[in-house]
Amino acid sequence: MAGRLLRCILTLILVSFTVFTYVSKVGVMEKVDYFTTAKPDVVSKHPGMQLVGQAIRLRSFKEPIKDFDGGFAVQISGNSSGGNKDIYTTIDESIASIRSRRIDKDKLQDDELDSKDILARKPVVLFSIDTDVPVRMPLVKAIYKPGHLDREIDMERICPKKGLSTQLLVLITSSLRHSAARMSIRQTWMHYGSRRDVGMAFVLGKGKNKLAKKAIDQEDFMYQDLIRGHFIDSYNNLTLKTISLLEWADLHCPKAKYVLKTDDDMFINVPKLLTLISTLKANRTIYGRLAQNWKPIRNRWSKYHISNAQYGKPTFPYFTTGPAYLLTGDIVHDLYVQSLNTAFLKLEDVFTTGIVAESLDIRRVNVREMANTRTKFEACHIRDKITIHMVRNNEQFTLWNMLLDDTIKCDNKV
Repeated sequence: MAGRLLRCILTLILVSFTVFTYVSKVGVMEKVDYFTTAKPDVVSKHPGMQLVGQAIRLRSFKEPIKDFDGGFAVQISGNSSGGNKDIYTTIDESIASIRSRRIDKDKLQDDELDSKDILARKPVVLFSIDTDVPVRMPLVKAIYKPGHLDREIDMERICPKKGLSTQLLVLITSSLRHSAARMSIRQTWMHYGSRRDVGMAFVLGKGKNKLAKKAIDQEDFMYQDLIRGHFIDSYNNLTLKTISLLEWADLHCPKAKYVLKTDDDMFINVPKLLTLISTLKANRTIYGRLAQNWKPIRNRWSKYHISNAQYGKPTFPYFTTGPAYLLTGDIVHDLYVQSLNTAFLKLEDVFTTGIVAESLDIRRVNVREMANTRTKFEACHIRDKITIHMVRNNEQFTLWNMLLDDTIKCDNKV
């Protein structure tokens, strides 16, 4: 009896493991609002040849696409009734076709948005890709909706006169639910934003929860420092958040000398950063912690997993790590425009300061003080760093006090 029961248990475990393994292979990307599942489609490596008969898992656009440069085409299921001549089209024609059919719907849905949304259309729905055949990821402009909800923002305080006298613009990417983190920053190192030559603001996306939206609206009304883009706020959309940051800086603060992109779990030693800026002379440069010869993580269980379909090369180009990096103001426009015409990758630092920056021949320079790591919570260590990572909300006040305590003297030999 016991032996039969044991065999039943082992059989049940084996079946469960088989089902779990099958389900895990269905998709490689974490689920976000831009990604979903569709029926298998057929892929051909050569547009002029007959499409291969074996279906592979390709979640593609809802329009037929032909990639003339990459040498492959995608046939969309259900789109072949009009004859072969209608099966293929260019990605730009596809996007234009979709947008033209949605204009009236967009106008009805976006009445509450600002005037910049007149030029913005809903993005093409993006589907995850999992295939043995190398397939280029879609261009960002196919999924990015430009514009911001920034009617409440205090432009004269953050970036007056398009940044004519702004030496440093600090834009802090933040999650919708991190209101406590934003408040701790406002009460500590964000005080330097009261200087006439320094501007600071937070960059967020949008959510689906009405109560959370109401709370964000109230926070925005109270502090007037929230820049909100038209994308779902999630980890997989950090690249879109950075592009939204670049777009806002390019549109509203194009004359700022330097732009610091940072996160809401960072402590920024603003006086030391301004001292560094005063010594810099180079143009078209990104400063930060330089990452060299980093390899994509192929482990599908990792938060940072990148499949071969998403990025096929064995190593990433040199890039500066994402917690904080400093841009010279003369590259913001180019980075924004080139980002829209670059294949999407969810790792925003690799995408922006690596892939896009390299395509524009922008220099990446390592700065020792911008290590983007956690350090000893001692006054002299804090004063020696420009960026400190993984700082909890309550710790912002501890570091702030250490930075300002003039009773502690340092010999600059930390």
